[in-house]
Amino acid sequence: MRKTLLAMTSLVALGFGVNAAAAEEQVEVLHWWTSGGEAKALTVLKDNLQKEGVGWQDMPVAGGGGDAAMTVLRTRVTSGNPPTAAQMLGFDITSWAEQGALGDLTSIATKENWDKVIPAALQKFSKYDGKWIAAPVNVHSTNWIWINKALYDKAGAPAPKDYDGFIAMLDKFKAAGVTPLAIAGQGMDEMTLLDSVTLSTGGLDFYKKAFVDLDQASLGSDTMKKIFERMVQLRGYADANIEGRNWDQATAMVIKGEAGVQAMGDWAKGEFRSASKKPGEDFVCLRFPGTQGMVTFNSDQFAMFKVGADRQDAQYKLAAAVEDPKFQSAFNVVKGSVPARTDVPDTDFDACGKKGMKDLAEANEKGTLVGSLAHGHAAPPAVKQAVTDVVVKLFSKQITPEQAVKELPEAVAAAQ
Repeated sequence: MRKTLLAMTSLVALGFGVNAAAAEEQVEVLHWWTSGGEAKALTVLKDNLQKEGVGWQDMPVAGGGGDAAMTVLRTRVTSGNPPTAAQMLGFDITSWAEQGALGDLTSIATKENWDKVIPAALQKFSKYDGKWIAAPVNVHSTNWIWINKALYDKAGAPAPKDYDGFIAMLDKFKAAGVTPLAIAGQGMDEMTLLDSVTLSTGGLDFYKKAFVDLDQASLGSDTMKKIFERMVQLRGYADANIEGRNWDQATAMVIKGEAGVQAMGDWAKGEFRSASKKPGEDFVCLRFPGTQGMVTFNSDQFAMFKVGADRQDAQYKLAAAVEDPKFQSAFNVVKGSVPARTDVPDTDFDACGKKGMKDLAEANEKGTLVGSLAHGHAAPPAVKQAVTDVVVKLFSKQITPEQAVKELPEAVAAAQ
């Protein structure tokens, strides 16, 4: 009898344990943040959810930019088994929303006043048909230059305020015997440079007409020809070995003093941090000359898929945790980006981070925050690829600026 009672007690206890485990809410999150720092930052989000009684099922898919992750995601959704949330960029979010696959976060967004603290330019992708469908994690901006401070001080070049000043600085580096401009030859670098050169040369209105509105007259204009001429000019300040080089290898050239400056998004700062370099002491961060007061951006967001009622509460808790100011600060300090909320304190950020946050808030207020073409937030993927093809041919000297300005409108029209 005693053995029987003990056995029954064990089974009951085991049953309670199983029921407790089953009762715990779960979120399954697909993402491509697999580096050590990014994974560490995500732990803050996991811990916050655990306190809310929500377990985290991690679904990491390695590969910067998320192409591999999007392939996995399509398979999951097609099989009728979508994750709770997936990391996405720009027009990928819009595409899933158009297919009716994403859930509705409006109730939690309204409760927590997301409309007031998340920039309107991000909301273009966070919302669809008036409903919140995604929770933005960060804001990366692309119109930065990163300068080796020792070379900068030695060259004696003043801080460049416009494109001509930028060229003057590059000439100083050239005279000092170092590669003036570090560039990688994989399309992304050239397109990131195009973002900044277009904004610097044509201004905000032209950038929007050309790369957001896809205005044919602007794409084939004299202004665009001048932009392409400047792109060729800047290519002349790079070394001969850009083909096949990755962006982080170009950043390393600046860190090591092999090159003076790189034009790249703020993720480059992560490379300086990894090398134990400090802003103001080892490197200088400035907006691309001529783009001060304007910000081209891309934003990582967690898009939320339609789930059953039994999973919806956990999904809402995930969305709220993503927008929690403490997580926004902790994650973006590591990532090199800035918070997606404009009300997060800059206490824990370095000088470049503080500047990035200030620039974002001002650009949001003044309406000078615009999506990056290079990073999927100005035009759909097919258009971006069409522009990339033209720019890569220009950079590799297969076509001239005159030929490029004729090809560009035709390529964009064909991609629409």
